[in-house]
Amino acid sequence: MLFAGVPLVGGDQLLLHCRSHRLLFHTFKPIVISPFIVRSSASSIKELDTSSSSEAEDDRKLSSTLSGSVSFPPVKVAKRVVLVRHGQSTWNAEGRIQGSSDFSILTQKGEAQAETSRQMLIDDSFDICFSSPLRRSKRTAEVIWGSRQEEILTDSDLREIDLYSFQGLLKHEGISKYGEAFAQWQKDAPNFNIDGHYPVRELWDRASNCWNKILIHDSRSVLVVAHNAVNQALVATAMGLGTEYFRILLQSNCGVSVLDFVPQPEGGSPYICLNRLNQTPSSPIASGSSAGRKASNRIVLVCHGIPEGSDSESDNSDMPMDMLGTIQSQKTAELLLDLKVKSIVSSPRIAPTETANAIARVQEAADCLGADCVPRYVETKQMKELDIQDILNRSKKKSIKASSLESGCVNEIEEGLLREIWEKSGIAWKSVLDELCKESESENVVVAVGDPIVNIGLLGHCLNLTNEWMGSFHLDAGSISVIDFPDGTAGRGVVRCINYTAHLGRWSIPITRPTQDDEEF
Repeated sequence: MLFAGVPLVGGDQLLLHCRSHRLLFHTFKPIVISPFIVRSSASSIKELDTSSSSEAEDDRKLSSTLSGSVSFPPVKVAKRVVLVRHGQSTWNAEGRIQGSSDFSILTQKGEAQAETSRQMLIDDSFDICFSSPLRRSKRTAEVIWGSRQEEILTDSDLREIDLYSFQGLLKHEGISKYGEAFAQWQKDAPNFNIDGHYPVRELWDRASNCWNKILIHDSRSVLVVAHNAVNQALVATAMGLGTEYFRILLQSNCGVSVLDFVPQPEGGSPYICLNRLNQTPSSPIASGSSAGRKASNRIVLVCHGIPEGSDSESDNSDMPMDMLGTIQSQKTAELLLDLKVKSIVSSPRIAPTETANAIARVQEAADCLGADCVPRYVETKQMKELDIQDILNRSKKKSIKASSLESGCVNEIEEGLLREIWEKSGIAWKSVLDELCKESESENVVVAVGDPIVNIGLLGHCLNLTNEWMGSFHLDAGSISVIDFPDGTAGRGVVRCINYTAHLGRWSIPITRPTQDDEEF
């Protein structure tokens, strides 16, 4: 399901488009649900009782195939869950495999990252915080939670992935001691077996169990502070993705991801939307690895700046950007200065073209700042596959709000046309990949500028999903999403971030918004 232009917080009503393609218009009211049972603790941090009435059999086979039918407890009010990975730890810095061991603590850099995340979330009125019991996550949670009076609840199911005999090893030690098993951990993690366990499969099972506990808690805005692998599993299981998505949805140190859960009028498992993935304290495009591998090929999906008339009914005409849209495009261009962009492709409509030109101008100027620098040409081209205006013009509705396009909202688009958008975005994805393959240098970057709806389709095709998943992502105008290809363009894309907006500064859409006691989601 995709949301209209504002986050869940701060409005009475929400237009939704769910996976069954039914249109909903619903007002959410708060209810009271029984809270977790907690064990007494002398400190301000309490531990959840995670005992279960039954345990899975040791030889139980867990599916690693994509699944769209995940069942979670119903929610009676809209709930937002903010996931944060802990800051850099001493073992992160050493390159040591941590797993669920508890021998590392935050480094000075990790403390600073946690403080940045605290500032990022300082105005949010979280109802509760859940944390892994491991020290590196507990400390991160304490920094972010700050002076809030509510207690932090720890849950052992939020601990990092159990890696058994691998824990504590450096990479070269793992290779020398375990050889084939270590190679499988790196190349085929879902089927990786050690000490009689399948760690990734166990993690997915544990993440599903975590969601059951988080969703039944009497809260509407939840902070969860945990680890890289378990946060990956939480995002994937919420969206119905199997273990083959391990290491595909990155979680950097102190990266923030946001999931929205919205009740169905008839009850049952809620509608789920990934509002944001891995908004990091530092730039998401800075040099680094993707899932431990260097990525030499990258696609950056840019949502164009807001066009004129986005707050009113539009006749779907092509409009230039308004002042805010111009600021958004300039901020995006400045962010991308950390990259050497080889080519920019955009929808032929005015707002995407203006955004693409702004990026190209800044890229070309960046190489001319020194006296001896030679101007570098960035190829820009229009790609008709990125434009869906012809499809929208066939809508039975006489007009579609421009603001719907800027928020990636599909609730005003008929089912048949939505399928056409999905099919066209598939053609566009192949064209963007072809553009990336044209570049011959060792490090290639292609920027694709289009409507949020089209970029959602590109993300879906990258992840090998189907059109039913289009409603499971949210993108804002001016946002970027980054996809790395550590195994080359023929390999799987690794999503570094989705809907990153921190570069917009004061003009960004907050991760969450403060609420008053009498306000509703």
